[in-house]
Amino acid sequence: MDRDFAVDVGRFRAEPRTMNIVHAASEMFPYIKTGGLADVVGALARELARREHHVTVFLPGYRDVLEHPDVAARMKRSQRLRIEMGDMFMAGEVREFTPEPNLKIYLICREEFFDRKLPYGTGERDYEDNHHRFIFFCKAIVDVIRRKEIEVDVLHTHDWPTGLLPLLVRVDEQRKAINLAGRTVHTIHNIAFQGLFPLRSFYRTNLPAELMGVDGLEYYGQASMLKAGLQFADRITTVSPNYAQEIQTPEFGCGLDGVVQQRADDLVGLLNGVDTTAWDPRTDPYLPGHYAVDDLGGKKLCRAELLKAHGFDPKFTGAVLGMVCRLTEQKGVQLILANEALLTESKLKLIVIGTGDVGLEENMRALAARLPDKVSFRAEVNEEASHRVEAGSDFFLMPSLFEPCGLNQMYSQLYGTIPVVTRVGGLIDTVTDGPADGSAGTGILVEPTVAGVAEGITRALALWSDREAYQRLQARGMGREFGWSQAVTAYESFYEEIV
Repeated sequence: MDRDFAVDVGRFRAEPRTMNIVHAASEMFPYIKTGGLADVVGALARELARREHHVTVFLPGYRDVLEHPDVAARMKRSQRLRIEMGDMFMAGEVREFTPEPNLKIYLICREEFFDRKLPYGTGERDYEDNHHRFIFFCKAIVDVIRRKEIEVDVLHTHDWPTGLLPLLVRVDEQRKAINLAGRTVHTIHNIAFQGLFPLRSFYRTNLPAELMGVDGLEYYGQASMLKAGLQFADRITTVSPNYAQEIQTPEFGCGLDGVVQQRADDLVGLLNGVDTTAWDPRTDPYLPGHYAVDDLGGKKLCRAELLKAHGFDPKFTGAVLGMVCRLTEQKGVQLILANEALLTESKLKLIVIGTGDVGLEENMRALAARLPDKVSFRAEVNEEASHRVEAGSDFFLMPSLFEPCGLNQMYSQLYGTIPVVTRVGGLIDTVTDGPADGSAGTGILVEPTVAGVAEGITRALALWSDREAYQRLQARGMGREFGWSQAVTAYESFYEEIV
């Protein structure tokens, strides 16, 4: 496996030929987003289209997508669906729109499955029919590709909701003696989410019975849609070189490390990029002030406004620590909670926004209530607030137990906010640890433990007290290149190699 693939693109053709690339995903920014998957799919699809490739994206027809102003203004009905689901057929329809040249988006619609407030669950638990919803979604994509005769050089699927698609395409090709896709690629954005469903529901796939075995979808007495993608896609990618290594180990493979090891020769780690049209402190429309590395006046204004918005003195001179994430154990929220004594004793402000696990939300809310002069917590998912925390903080905390790639640590560096991150996944690939004097590095890396997080906060406070050292790390981070231009070049080269 070529661990350094993401940066070693020179061995491929410098100018890839125009390709027909189809992406299938459950999220895409700006239409529907719960996490980084949406940002990646949205930026990658658009950048490929702007490089003159013919790009098609399939998304579920969620309520929020259909009601999005840009979608509603352009959308038209495209075809009716009649999809075989076990011993019955289910109806639906396809809607399509073209947001920009070379990019077409198809929405797979069935009200029973997708006319819901949230994509995957109620906020407290997953929808019980998720397997039916995304089996329907994948089978509908095959139907649309076939009936519309969409040319497909590369069919690129993302995470468990589309894990069945590479297999469904090949089975349909065999049954009908046709060609639907040149090569298939499946990307693991987070191997912890595996799309598990009961074995008794396998009949909904209408796949041959032998595919339900251990060499197929079966996974510890259940069926796994992610495992289908790992087993049957022609190639596999994940979102950072280090994570490609980690998921081959029991510690990070979440039970699928053996499957990943078997496909190691077909696996590469391609580092995500940042959509700099949305994340640029010089032009960000969400910020009260704009700034650049040679003029940080706007950042001072962002800092003051952030403190004021969270009920703190805008003239506070201590360090401001920000955190924006889903409140899950993966994100290490519990490591912050366990360091309450350090927060109490230190001259700092901690500003946290996010939603997720109900228990972690309650615990974070209780922490803010106990330390009202230190901690602000808001249980919200708000794009504007996320940008303002990134710009107004002095340090950004990412104490993840595992992190496939991560985007916030890249946003932070571009926004002149020092990231304090753990030594896992893509955080290792994108943040360089700096010594106390700021003579090297762009951030602070620590172990994913309570003690490690305490060390990170302590180092951050020491760095804040040495303004020259802080500014050296800050300037170095703001000079990093995290845009999608480099990331897309790697994807183009990868596609060109496999087609």
